[in-house]
Formats: sequence, structure tokens, C-alpha cells
Amino acid sequence: MARMFRVLGFFTLTIGLMAFAGDHIEMALLFFLQTAFFVILGYLKFTERTYILLFWAYMIVTFTGFSYWTVFIMGKPL
Repeated sequence: MARMFRVLGFFTLTIGLMAFAGDHIEMALLFFLQTAFFVILGYLKFTERTYILLFWAYMIVTFTGFSYWTVFIMGKPL
């Protein structure tokens, strides 16, 4: 399970590099922070249960933040 967090770090790094190349600096920085988060967690040698709970917590925070952003910050399209 620890290796999967490093794989997630690799994919977030790839997305961050593509965003950086496309001049989306804020998005790139967000994905670089996620890369650091996933890679650091991947090397901490937690139990499989802990990794699953961390992933669920990450998904809840991410989906809540994304939903908040799309509903309240972006507003309704005209």
C-alpha cells in the first residue's frame, strides 16, 4: 500500500509538470504539494489500515474542497 502512495505521487508530479508547462502556476503548485504529501506518506511505513484511512480522509477533504470551490467560488454560469 505504501508503494501506491508513491505511485500517486508520481502521477500528481506528472500532472503538476503538465500544468506548469501550460502556465497554470497555481494548479501546478497545488499538485506539487500533493506530490510531496503522497511521497512522504509513502515512505513512512504505516500499516495498510492506516494508509486506507489516510486515503479516505484525503478523498473527503478533496471532494469537499472541490465542491465548495465549484458551488460558492465559481458561481453560476450566465
